[in-house]
Amino acid sequence: RYALRGATMISMELIGVRLDVAGNIPVLFLREREGLRRLLPIYIGTPEASSIQWASEGKESPRPLTHDLVVNLLGALGAILERVVITEVNEGTFFAELHLQSRTGSVVVSSRPSDAIAIAVRSGCAIYCQSEVLDVAGKIVATDEPVEESSDPDDLEASLQGDMASTDDLVDEFRDFIESINPEDFQP
Repeated sequence: RYALRGATMISMELIGVRLDVAGNIPVLFLREREGLRRLLPIYIGTPEASSIQWASEGKESPRPLTHDLVVNLLGALGAILERVVITEVNEGTFFAELHLQSRTGSVVVSSRPSDAIAIAVRSGCAIYCQSEVLDVAGKIVATDEPVEESSDPDDLEASLQGDMASTDDLVDEFRDFIESINPEDFQP
């Protein structure tokens, strides 16, 4: 944990990407490294899910993929990705920032969380989440068992639909949570 611009940042770890079988939508799972160990599920697109899965398994493409290109551009420009921060959730949409150190100083770039995580996995930088986001969208999971990683990176659906009963239960619980909230719940 540390404070950035008055907000408390919580260190997160990438658990993986799984397919929400009911909606056929990939879900990115981040978890607090310490404390309550809340899980943060974020629905993302299939291309980004594949990119994150590919990179988290250490696979390399013979030609740079889009997220590889971003990392290569940062390196060519002498910029270092220090951290990724999930900054906000607004009506179910998550927002993130890339915090860079360039030759001219610190730079913050707005990003979708899925792209930010795909770049973070490739660059090895830290992932953080503002505590307010976890307070709104984080889920406390009864079990602290690690989520199994799939073994087939070439077929996203096969790799995301493995024997994931605990993750399926979590997705169902998260869906119930999403269906029970109203936009007014996020009003100050």
